[in-house]
Amino acid sequence: MNLRIPKDKRHLFSEPLDILIAGKREETITQVENIFREYLKSGLTLNFYIVGDIVAKDFFSNPFLKSFIKLCIIDEKTQRNQINIDFEGFFEEVIKFQNPIGTINKDCWDLFKTIIKSGKKTLLKITQGEEDLLVLPLILEIPIKKQVGQFAFYGQPPITDSNFDIPEGIVIVDVDINIQEKVKKVISMMEEF
Repeated sequence: MNLRIPKDKRHLFSEPLDILIAGKREETITQVENIFREYLKSGLTLNFYIVGDIVAKDFFSNPFLKSFIKLCIIDEKTQRNQINIDFEGFFEEVIKFQNPIGTINKDCWDLFKTIIKSGKKTLLKITQGEEDLLVLPLILEIPIKKQVGQFAFYGQPPITDSNFDIPEGIVIVDVDINIQEKVKKVISMMEEF
């Protein structure tokens, strides 16, 4: 079944899933780079899964961070305005997909499994709808492996209508069992249609 957010629970979906690096784009991308330069010293392999055009653009402008990208999900829009990102032959595969606004298309689960299993650097373009909620099923499909750091990233817009203000920034999701359990709870609040 396809899933959507019930209107009375929208606020619950605006809070960061994991670590929020708050600040303007120029500051946050440098902080993310520093975090992962440090992280690499532990000897782990890194895989990055990017959701959103602004985060994709920032990661692509940073050669160090760009080198770890496995999957990038974009809709070529930011706040409903067109955005162009130069991927210059980086991806081995480009897939087009539809995901209506405010929903999770039921077909994305199998698609993510296939993409991750293939090991190819993949660009998933949302041709109709938006990519925002796809971070949830993506996190559940990312396998947890020893000696591999699996990280999902997405942009956090500033939120002022929540129980507390949330600043803008980049959310780093360190994919582990705890985060996957948290995401399952979030998804269980959605309604099938």
